[in-house]
Amino acid sequence: MIAAKEHFPQLTPAEYLDWEEQQELRHEYLNGEVYAMTGGTMNHSQIAGNFITLLNIHLRSSGCRVLNADAKVQIAESNDYVYPDVSVTCDERDKTATKFISHPCLIVEVLSPSTAAYDRRDKFNFYRRSDSLQDYVLVDTQKIEIDIYSKNDRGRWEILSYVAGDIIELKSIDLTFSIDRVFEDIIFDSEPEIQTDT
Repeated sequence: MIAAKEHFPQLTPAEYLDWEEQQELRHEYLNGEVYAMTGGTMNHSQIAGNFITLLNIHLRSSGCRVLNADAKVQIAESNDYVYPDVSVTCDERDKTATKFISHPCLIVEVLSPSTAAYDRRDKFNFYRRSDSLQDYVLVDTQKIEIDIYSKNDRGRWEILSYVAGDIIELKSIDLTFSIDRVFEDIIFDSEPEIQTDT
């Protein structure tokens, strides 16, 4: 999803949380500024849904929570709040959370051309503050491609890129799967439309 800055009143973090509960649309809160979330494409929605299905099947009865784009994540050591497309927490401190989670182990952002640079740079810099985060996944919507930033045993972030036919490993939740499962039933804009005889 895309965050767009609008003319909102200045809110404290507590005011934002109370105000946000009353809103029909979602809003992120960064550095004291409120940003409205706008809609994504059909591919964006379906890819996120495919990823959530994959995670839910794997994590059923594990005690972990798989959350969609309606769930806020608090940026570590801050009063900033964002809405990733998909997040997973297995942390006991998030078990009873009702307004937001603070200790994700996995975050997935589904990219769009207008947000890709922001998700790769600025959002990753926010997310990586969290000691609990182990995998940050960026999924393309225009081709079969996924980039994963993973924290290694030394606490350093490494990036791995995957394309069609590759097998992906998410160490944060001990899951291995084919990249093609994320892109099941996706129709890319570059593909020609199928014509039928009438």
